[in-house]
Amino acid sequence: MNDCILRALVAMQTLFSKRFDDERGQTLAEYGLIMAVIAVAVIVAAGVAFRDAIAGSFSSATNCINGAGNVGVCR
Repeated sequence: MNDCILRALVAMQTLFSKRFDDERGQTLAEYGLIMAVIAVAVIVAAGVAFRDAIAGSFSSATNCINGAGNVGVCR
């Protein structure tokens, strides 16, 4: 009786270990995290590189909104 129960437990353990030890999805998740870090780095670098142009665009838009009643303020 004990031998039969022990064999059943070992079979279940083997089944579960094969099912949960698969690491293929883990590699995909790691690549996804690496791509996310690279994307954030590119966005930050672009923000630093184009800082003056972005600030100028916002300033121009603010001036356009503030002078919306004036003709020829916005281009």
